[in-house]
Amino acid sequence: MNGRLCSKVACGDEAVATLTYDYADALAVLGPLSIRHEPHSYDLCARHAERLSAPQGWQVVRHVVVDELGLGA
Repeated sequence: MNGRLCSKVACGDEAVATLTYDYADALAVLGPLSIRHEPHSYDLCARHAERLSAPQGWQVVRHVVVDELGLGA
């Protein structure tokens, strides 16, 4: 366990992803859990990361680790 919990209210699940917003470009960027907590980002559990949606007109960019895709050597 990494010791960090999901940022969603009333969710006590372990965080597995980090969400950041780029307001200037209307982007929500979701990637693997960051090494350390950043003050302007949100840690999400698997359930909330999967269900993530962005406001109308925004794009969601999802970064995945290649090993998670089963493409490793």
